[in-house]
Amino acid sequence: MESNEATRERLMLRAATGISGLDSICGGGIPQGRVTLVEGGPGAGKTVLALQSLVHGARSLGEPGIFVAFEESTARIRENAACFGWDLHKLQKKLFFLDAQPSPDLLQSGGFDLGGMLAVLGEKVRQLRARRIVFDSLDIVLSMMGNFSTERREIYRLHEWVASNALTAIMTSKTGAFTEGQQRAELLQFTVDCAVQMKHCVSNGVSQRSLRVFKYRGSPFRENEAPYLIGPAGIRVADVEEVDHRYATATTERISSGVPRLDTMLGGGYFRAAGILTTGSPGTAKTTLAGAFAQAACKRGEPTLFVSFDSDTPEVVRNLYSVGLRLRKYIGSRKQPGLLRISYQRALSGSAETHLLKIQESAREHGARCIVIDPLSALVVKGNELQAENVAKRLVDWCKSTGITLFCTSLLDESGKGEGSPIRISTIADTWIHLSYLMRGGERNRCLSILKSRGTAHSNQMRELLLGKHGITLKDAYTAGGEVLLGTLRWEREQQEEVARLEAEQLEEVRRLKLMSEEADLANRLHALEQQLGAKRSELESLKIGSSRRIASAAATRHGRLDQRSADTE
Repeated sequence: MESNEATRERLMLRAATGISGLDSICGGGIPQGRVTLVEGGPGAGKTVLALQSLVHGARSLGEPGIFVAFEESTARIRENAACFGWDLHKLQKKLFFLDAQPSPDLLQSGGFDLGGMLAVLGEKVRQLRARRIVFDSLDIVLSMMGNFSTERREIYRLHEWVASNALTAIMTSKTGAFTEGQQRAELLQFTVDCAVQMKHCVSNGVSQRSLRVFKYRGSPFRENEAPYLIGPAGIRVADVEEVDHRYATATTERISSGVPRLDTMLGGGYFRAAGILTTGSPGTAKTTLAGAFAQAACKRGEPTLFVSFDSDTPEVVRNLYSVGLRLRKYIGSRKQPGLLRISYQRALSGSAETHLLKIQESAREHGARCIVIDPLSALVVKGNELQAENVAKRLVDWCKSTGITLFCTSLLDESGKGEGSPIRISTIADTWIHLSYLMRGGERNRCLSILKSRGTAHSNQMRELLLGKHGITLKDAYTAGGEVLLGTLRWEREQQEEVARLEAEQLEEVRRLKLMSEEADLANRLHALEQQLGAKRSELESLKIGSSRRIASAAATRHGRLDQRSADTE
């Protein structure tokens, strides 16, 4: 027997719209063979979404479709579609456009229904073997029915016609203050199988777009709002569902930060697919560290995306060249792109969600293994802090799930409550590097410290960071009297220590020479004494020899006398 899930999948088939985020929210697509309502205000993108779904079906799935326009002419719709790169001319055998907008000079007399139009459409469905159909701005024609009962009748007639022809239908309609009949809007929502609401508003001068699927009969779906963007390829919906990390593996592979001594402080460098956050005040060299990381990635042969919210590409290249970072050779040209892609985005050119979608799209196109965001805090616009924080967290999560190493810089939180960033992602960052100024002796000196680095031992010292034409230098920690000394104060203390060392060496040399002189004097005296000792020993030896001779002579004389006495006696 079939399981409940298998039965549900068999009964509720889905038709992909080609809009990945929307299809993900709906569990695979809108209900196949049923009616979906897309409602929203002007500029929300209702027509774009409906037409994009129709084009995807005809181009990618081999499903011919019909577009019925009640408000805008089909010629205008075709022109607008060209800006999204949809070549409708190549799909003319699979797509049919019907102009059904009423004339502004039309005077209604007697009853009015959709029967005639549906008869014409039915014949076209059979000719094309159509599988999909769009009724764009259906509320326009419904408003001409004259009364609510007629509207309800024609809506049900439309549903029956769609079902009898086994079509997947999308209806678009206006909502909110732009809807003349509240009853009509509610009736449309009640009768359809799936309903999508699109919103477009402006917050603090920044455009914000979001959609929500608030109805889907016979199937689970995600009910929360999801941001979307109308871009060069049409509508792109952000998939805000958390990534499933159940089968993810944590790698122990290390990659270089681009600064050898920083790698040593980190115990070998960053982990692959880690989220790295570098915070600091303006001018503390956040961008420089970001550039060093990007250059190191390119040297490893890894495609890298560098997103700058502060400077355009030529400025980024020029500024980093002054500190020994040569990024230009990795960028390539239009004909032959290089390993490095620098994308300049103005923070006020779109919402945080818009920037996230652009970053993800650029990363996919470039095949990026590493991404640099400089600075991530630029996404925060007054009143949109929560949205920017959610975007940043989803960006970190997305990079981890795709194996991309993310390097972000951020300005300090202006609240002055700590060293954190205004987006507050320091808690989910794997490595947090903090850059600061130490002001001593009338100087500002850059200082680097590692606040945390998960999964590895790391240095807890504050290191002076120096920038020069040959690159970045991290000096050894230098303390005196329990205080870290940088810049001129460190130089002065080192000079004092050098003078003291030289004085000590001089005193040692004087003492060495004195000892050598004394040693030589003693050696001379020792030599003289040895000569005297030798003379004394020679004299003593002569005395011993003379004494021995005298004794021998005396003995010989005594023996001679004894011999003579013996002879006389005989």
